[in-house]
Amino acid sequence: MYFEHKVIVVTGASAGIGADAAILFAKQSAKVVLVGRNEGALINVAKKCEEAKGLKPLIVKAELTNDNDVRNIVTKTIENFGHIDVLVNNAGVGIKGGICDGVDLYDRAMATNVRAIYLLTSLATPYLVQSKGNIVNVSSIAAFKPIRDIEFLPYCISKAALDQFTRCVALELGREGVRVNSVSPGCTKTSFLESAGYTKEQAEELYKYRDTCIPLRKVAKSKEVADLILYLASDRASSITGAIFVIDNGENLM
Repeated sequence: MYFEHKVIVVTGASAGIGADAAILFAKQSAKVVLVGRNEGALINVAKKCEEAKGLKPLIVKAELTNDNDVRNIVTKTIENFGHIDVLVNNAGVGIKGGICDGVDLYDRAMATNVRAIYLLTSLATPYLVQSKGNIVNVSSIAAFKPIRDIEFLPYCISKAALDQFTRCVALELGREGVRVNSVSPGCTKTSFLESAGYTKEQAEELYKYRDTCIPLRKVAKSKEVADLILYLASDRASSITGAIFVIDNGENLM
């Protein structure tokens, strides 16, 4: 897997899966565009990317629910690099809540996890068609497996929509030579649970519980998910499109 001269846009690149994916792309000589809300964290990730091969990433601070910010991602990328080869739609938001908690939670989840991805992908598509590039979306096993021990209904619905988005766009863009795939992690050690409102202690308890009941008796590390993203973005996956790749240590079997 080698990405020399390739321009890779990674959303949610300030931490977790997005940060690890960006660093791995940089180690493969890619020109990386780091997108996120936390500029300080993006700068730290950029330093690690630059240390890999000496290539300085482009940082784009953006709130993905702001349409102008989303447009600016593509504008800045083209201004700086002239093309886009890979779009990694990694940014997402975890929203706790159930059916009795109101529709506002649904709106928040769909705004970031579906609408923002729809808009960014539509804006990037003309450039991906030119480069015969590809898209990797980061979904979740929550798209097809209800979460038993926590109420995450808005999140689950949004990820189910994202999976169908992946399949439909893969079918539409296949004739243009553009591949579209998705990775669906299970429980993964990132700051996701804390950003969704859980304390660090609650998150650790959940990880410990998963360690005892998941078939492989462990939760995934963000770098493992990032490795899968790199594979799907590479020419080694040139015959793969419209696929949903599960990486969950067997959690979906439970």
